[in-house]
Amino acid sequence: MTQILLETDALTVRFGGHVAVDAVTCRFPAGELTAIVGPNGAGKTTYFNLISGQIAATAGKVILNGQDITRLGVAERCRRGLGRAFQLTNLFPGLSVLENLRLVIQSRKHQGFGLFSMADSHSELTAEASGILERVRLDTQKDQLVSELSHGDQRKLEVAMLIGLDPLVYMFDEPTAGMSVDEAPVILDLIAEIKANTSRTVLLVEHKLDVIRTLADRIIVLHNGALAADGPPAEVMASSVVQEAYMGKELDHV
Repeated sequence: MTQILLETDALTVRFGGHVAVDAVTCRFPAGELTAIVGPNGAGKTTYFNLISGQIAATAGKVILNGQDITRLGVAERCRRGLGRAFQLTNLFPGLSVLENLRLVIQSRKHQGFGLFSMADSHSELTAEASGILERVRLDTQKDQLVSELSHGDQRKLEVAMLIGLDPLVYMFDEPTAGMSVDEAPVILDLIAEIKANTSRTVLLVEHKLDVIRTLADRIIVLHNGALAADGPPAEVMASSVVQEAYMGKELDHV
């Protein structure tokens, strides 16, 4: 039986009289990439925020690897294996690219936070960080201050830091937004590589339907905070209701 790494059970949040996420129940097994789609205001980012802990749920549960994490904060969820790119952590602009990533790996390995004294004494951390930077094509900029990086390179570093955490569940919120056509394939290839690891789960919020078609094993559609569709990409995209109500004419180009 495939292991369910993440589950939301009737997950709900209300802001005053507005129900932003309405009793969404989903199970996310290991080895599967699920794309979460829907129109602007559908509740996609709010659902992500509920899962990762930025927003507290009004009702329902978030279950990670069989454990109820609904009342845990962002940091504890991260320690238990829930990783979110681009909003998981803030980059440290005054540190180098390598130092940012090495700090994340050091945290994962519970080796303390003597960052400024560890450069020579923790060569294994440096080696692991350097290997990840090669994968995201930032190895030639490892000594550059993060504040000097372009927007696209900062996003690549954020993905590198998520890889350094090695979570059970990877959450990507529009990972290629703001990237050039030359930069985006690097990130998409990395996500495909992560997806190939059948012991991990990947969630992806994305508006680019070519990206969804290439990477997704499954699509869930949110509309007005509720789950409107859930199934294989071809089946969901072919649904006339989804095309007309949730994706509009974008599907004409797929």
